[in-house]
Amino acid sequence: MNKKSLIKTFLLPLLVLIGIGLYLLFSVLNLPTVAVIIILVSVVIGSFELFKETVKSILKRQYALDYIAIVAIVVAVITKQYLVAGILALMISSGRTLEEYGVSKAKYSLTNLAHRIPNEVLIWAHGQQTGKKRIDQVTVGEHILVRKGEVIPLDGVLESENGLTDESTLTGEPYFIEKMKGDTIRSGTINTGNPMVVTITKTSENSTYTKILKMVEHAEAEKSPFVRLADRYSTYFTLISFALAGFAYILSGFDLTRVLAVLAIATPCPLIIATPIALLGGVNAASKKRIIIKKLASLESLAKATVVIFDKTGTITLGIPKLTSIHLFSKDYSEKEILSIAQAIERNSLHPLAKAIVAFAKGKKTTVMHAHNIEEKIGIGITGIVNDKEYALASFKDEAGMSVALFSKQKELAVFRFEDEIKKESAHIIKELKEKGYELYIFTGDTWKAAQRVVEKLGQSVVVKADCTPEEKKKGIEELKKQHKTIAMVGDGINDAPALALSDVGMVFSNQEQTAASEAADVVFLGGDFGLVRDSLVIAKRTIKIARQSILWGIGLSIIAMIFASLGYIPPIVGAGLQEAIDVAVILNALRATRL
Repeated sequence: MNKKSLIKTFLLPLLVLIGIGLYLLFSVLNLPTVAVIIILVSVVIGSFELFKETVKSILKRQYALDYIAIVAIVVAVITKQYLVAGILALMISSGRTLEEYGVSKAKYSLTNLAHRIPNEVLIWAHGQQTGKKRIDQVTVGEHILVRKGEVIPLDGVLESENGLTDESTLTGEPYFIEKMKGDTIRSGTINTGNPMVVTITKTSENSTYTKILKMVEHAEAEKSPFVRLADRYSTYFTLISFALAGFAYILSGFDLTRVLAVLAIATPCPLIIATPIALLGGVNAASKKRIIIKKLASLESLAKATVVIFDKTGTITLGIPKLTSIHLFSKDYSEKEILSIAQAIERNSLHPLAKAIVAFAKGKKTTVMHAHNIEEKIGIGITGIVNDKEYALASFKDEAGMSVALFSKQKELAVFRFEDEIKKESAHIIKELKEKGYELYIFTGDTWKAAQRVVEKLGQSVVVKADCTPEEKKKGIEELKKQHKTIAMVGDGINDAPALALSDVGMVFSNQEQTAASEAADVVFLGGDFGLVRDSLVIAKRTIKIARQSILWGIGLSIIAMIFASLGYIPPIVGAGLQEAIDVAVILNALRATRL
C-alpha cells in the first residue's frame, strides 16, 4: 500500500475518532446541542458507505449481513445513546480500514510482481540506441536494449553474441543462465551480464510475465465458494443475533438499551473481513514459493483433494532425456563417427532428443562435422547431408523406451536409446504424499516398461496407466470422479490440457512458455521443482484451516458475549468495544495465512 492510499484508508476512522473526542469535550462544557450535532455528523461520516451499500443490496434483492450494523446504529440514535452510535460508526470505519490494510498486506508480494517490469524500453536500431518507447507500443520484430541489472520487459530472442540472465523469478533456480545468439529470452528475467540487444517476439499483452500477472489478477478478482460458505455462516449468525436481541428485549421488559448492547457486540461481523484476508494470504504465501494460484476457489478444492494424478515426463521426471546407449548395426562406422554425423544434423533441431545427442557428443569430444540441406519434419524426423552423404534420424519403436535411429539410403546404421531421469526430490515427495494418505496415480503416454522403471525408482506403490492418449487421461479422471473423489492433476504439456481442465484442481509445471496446459490449469508452478506439489497442498490445507478458524472463533466469541449482554451483564459501550477486540483478534489470526 503506497503512502497516498495509506493516508486515505486511515483518514475516515480518524475523523470519526476526532468527532467522538469533540462530543465528549462539548458535553463536559455543557453544550449538549453542539455535542449531539458533532457526533451525528461523525456517525454519518463513519457509516455512510455502509448505508449506501446496503441500499444497493436491497435494490438488487441481495442479502447483506450489514443489516445488524444499521439496526444497531438506528437503535443507538433512537435511545439517545449517541456515544455508542459514535463508537459503532468508528468500529465500522476502522473495520473497513483493517480489511483494506490486511488485504493489501496479504497481496503485497503479488502486486510487487507488476512493479518489476519497466514502463518504457530503449529502442535499438542501426547499431545504436535511437530512443524510448512505452512497453505497450513495442511491436514484434523491433530491437530493444536491456542494460545490466534491468528486468527484461518482453519476450524475444537474443540478438547479441552472448548474454547472462537470472531466471530465478520464473524458474526458482538460483543460477545464472548463459545465453547465445538466437536463444530465447523471457520477460520477467534479469540481465545479469553485459548490455544485450533483444529482438521482440511477443508484445506486452502476450508476454510470459504479463500472463503470470493476469493469472494473479484473476485470482484476486474472483470470489471463492469458501467466501460464500462464510456468507452462509453469516446467515445463521444474523438470525442468532436478532433472536438474542429479541430475547433481551422481552427479558428486560422491552428495554431497547439491552437490545443495543446485543447488537453492538454483533457489529461488525468479523467473518466478512477475515475470510478473504485468509484466502488472499494463502495466495500470497504460495506466490512466495513461485506457485501461482489462478483461482481463489482452487485453495478450497486443493485442501479437499484425496487423489493426486501425475503425468510422468517433465513432472516426476526432469523432462530432459539423456542418451544412455548407442547400438551399431554397420561395421563401416565407429561409434564416434556415428556420433559426429548425428551431432552435425541434430545441432539444427530443437527437439529434446536432438539436444541429448548433441550434449552426449560434446562430452565424448567427437570430431565436429558440418551438415547442410537440413530438413526437419515435426513428428517424423530430420535429414541432412554430411560429407556428401545424406542421412536421416527418425523415431524408432522400442518397448524399452525412447529411441532414435540413424539411417543412410534406407539402411539402419545405429539406434540411440534415451532415458528421462526422475527429479532428485520426486521419490521423497511421493513418499510424503503416500504417508499423508493421498491416493497416487501416474497417467503417461510412455510405454508400460518405461513407466514401471520410474515407479521402481520411486520405491512406492503408485497406480500406473501407460500408453495414455489425452482422451484416455481424461476418461481416467472421469472414472475417479464417479467415485466422488476430489482430484488434483499435475502435468506439464499440451497433451495434459484436457485432463487438467476436467480435474477439480489442475496443476502444471511451466518451465517454458505458457502453453495450453497453463491455460487449462488452476495452479501454475514456476519452475520444475517437484516439491512445489507438496508445498501447494500444505499451503491450501493451512489456509482453509485458518479461514475456518477465523469464521468459528468470530461466531463463538460473539455469541458468548451476546448471551451475557442479553442477560444485562454487558452495557452497550462495553459491548461495542468488546466486539472491536474480537474483530482485531480474528483479523490477526487470518493474517497468519500470509506467512509460510
